[in-house]
Amino acid sequence: MCGIVGLMAKQAVNQSIYDALTVLQHRGQDAAGMMTWHEGHFLLRKSNGLVRDVFHTRHMARLKGNLGIGHVRYPTAGSSSEAESQPFYVNSPYGICLAHNGNLTNSDRLKQELYSSDMRHINTSSDSEVLLNVFAHELGKQGLCLEPGDIFDAVRRVYRRCKGGYVAVAIINGVGMVAFRDPNGIRPVVFGTRDQGEGQEVMIASESVALDVGGFELHRDLAPGEALFVDMDGNLHTQVCADEPRLVSCIFEHVYLARPDSILDGAYVYGTRMQMGQKLADRIKNEWPDHDIDVVIPIPDTSRTSALEMAQHLDVTYREGFIKNRYIGRTFIMPGQTQRKKSVRQKLNAIGAEFKGKNVLLVDDSVVRGTTCRQIIEMARDAGANKVYFASAAPPVRYPNVYGIDMPVASELIAHGRTEAEVGDLIGADRMVYQDLEDLKDACREVNPALSEFDCSVFDGHYITGDIDEAYLASLEQQRNDAAKLMNVGDHALVGMHNQDDELSD
Repeated sequence: MCGIVGLMAKQAVNQSIYDALTVLQHRGQDAAGMMTWHEGHFLLRKSNGLVRDVFHTRHMARLKGNLGIGHVRYPTAGSSSEAESQPFYVNSPYGICLAHNGNLTNSDRLKQELYSSDMRHINTSSDSEVLLNVFAHELGKQGLCLEPGDIFDAVRRVYRRCKGGYVAVAIINGVGMVAFRDPNGIRPVVFGTRDQGEGQEVMIASESVALDVGGFELHRDLAPGEALFVDMDGNLHTQVCADEPRLVSCIFEHVYLARPDSILDGAYVYGTRMQMGQKLADRIKNEWPDHDIDVVIPIPDTSRTSALEMAQHLDVTYREGFIKNRYIGRTFIMPGQTQRKKSVRQKLNAIGAEFKGKNVLLVDDSVVRGTTCRQIIEMARDAGANKVYFASAAPPVRYPNVYGIDMPVASELIAHGRTEAEVGDLIGADRMVYQDLEDLKDACREVNPALSEFDCSVFDGHYITGDIDEAYLASLEQQRNDAAKLMNVGDHALVGMHNQDDELSD
């Protein structure tokens, strides 16, 4: 889960990209980066940290140009060093920089091909660098003078080589800006335009909120397997380049990842979360008609919308029972169990009056490891709750994600191999209620009936790309388990162009 933005404008883009990255910060808190293009030179600033900490006045002053891309990251797997932060750059051919959200499931094989056949060296463990080099190699086949058709031909060959869920935005030196979305449309990306009186400006971003903050009009999502090219005059070209595209977007974006004020594939995330709450309330009415719930309390922030709808449909009081410290990051991103446990008490504090003597239904967007909700239930009991029930707006998370979300390995997922009741016992709840998977799909379809298929792999273990086997998942476990992540904390690989506040020329 990362956030990307690209902007072709008639004026300096540094401030607009910065603003876009701040509203995409929820998609990655590990690192941030921006690269602009100015008079044949690429200008770079990237580092570990939040957007506000990475970019200071002196950095912004250096990031000149009317064309640029930006990125916020958390690491899906492997190292979290500054060497892995984006955008990435290659000088051959033309000079290309790229920012990427997602994961290539055949990254290891592509690395071997790049070295043995394409004669390209990969210097980090990032699959984003792999994607950049595949794109650069395919683009180099098109010759010196690039036309829109040349760009699309290169992207077409990228799709044939690269498997997984991914979105990328790139700048080609002196040619323009390119964006493309994987053939299944798993990861989200939108684009829009703004008229400043001097001509059309184009922005590409992971979520529509980035366009909103910049005053851009949302046109639409990029379709699965579609590429977008903006030439240096601001002319916009699009073409579907994949052989067999189909929209199978990630449903977990609606559950947790995206901001509620975003529109993804034509569906308001706020609306889908409202529907999730209604569906969950209906399940309680059907399966537990004589419930004794006194109050519904959300785990802030992502579950608020669903929890409020649940309370209204159950005709039960809704209350804010936890106050959140907004300076603590998302706990499932943190690399070690000890750090996650410590952060929960720092992150939330209970309002005792809302719990004392009551039967409380706590609502969260999902239950992943179970560590956080177990401690939250303890906090509710310590605050005086009589009974503590727990509801998840999502179905049981039983399988790892391979398409760009840092979902834990199966052995670290509390619902893996367990029933809903067993999960409830483990987290200490008096009763556990999960969303039904078909109800979750219907919640999205009712907001946008055009949506038919979804990537639900974290819930059902079905990987749409068809290339995920037990060997792949075993390898993934070695990269993603807590022990591996702790080993990678503080890892600082050396890279060639690794002054993170640098000027790059072709």
